[in-house]
Amino acid sequence: MTIQTNPTPAGGGPPKREAPARPPVRGPNAAPVLVKLPPPFSVRVSQFFWIISFAVGGFTAVYFFIIRQELLPLIADVAKGVTQGRDDSTYKTAADIVFWVVFAIIAAMLMVQITLLVSFMGRRPQVRWWQLATLAVQALLVLLSPEWVALGQRGEPLPSFLAAQAGLVLLALLASVMPKAISWSARQHDVRRGPETPASTDF
Repeated sequence: MTIQTNPTPAGGGPPKREAPARPPVRGPNAAPVLVKLPPPFSVRVSQFFWIISFAVGGFTAVYFFIIRQELLPLIADVAKGVTQGRDDSTYKTAADIVFWVVFAIIAAMLMVQITLLVSFMGRRPQVRWWQLATLAVQALLVLLSPEWVALGQRGEPLPSFLAAQAGLVLLALLASVMPKAISWSARQHDVRRGPETPASTDF
């Protein structure tokens, strides 16, 4: 029986021994670790369309408020056509109510959608349904605005502004229901298990 030993160096010193392999830092059975990964491309596109819609909605609200004094007499005339024989003060009050109700809806939808976008980026469940509900309210406002508030030369652009905002919201919702965006929301948290880190998806 022969015993193999490491060859003796030329200088006559003790034989060299190979260093043992280092143990792995993480094993395959390691506990999952939360990691921060960038969202998929479709989620970023949805976020972009939402932000642009907020800019359009804010502009619409400001423009609507600026032309208030020109709209109020026209709204009062519409109220006169609906119910006749009332005092002028009644029609002025009705015009004020109609104006502020529409303005409140525009501002409220804007604030609600900003809050819902924060929840969407935080991967809260069922957020898309609430966002779809706000789109339905905006679509209804687009249809009704020519009858009540989009009056006169200054009021003519209002339906276009409202429709542009609703269109951007629709594009944002379509991007948010892409397959990768759906799976990103359903996952709720990005985790790393074992030695490999999951790669970010791009669609």
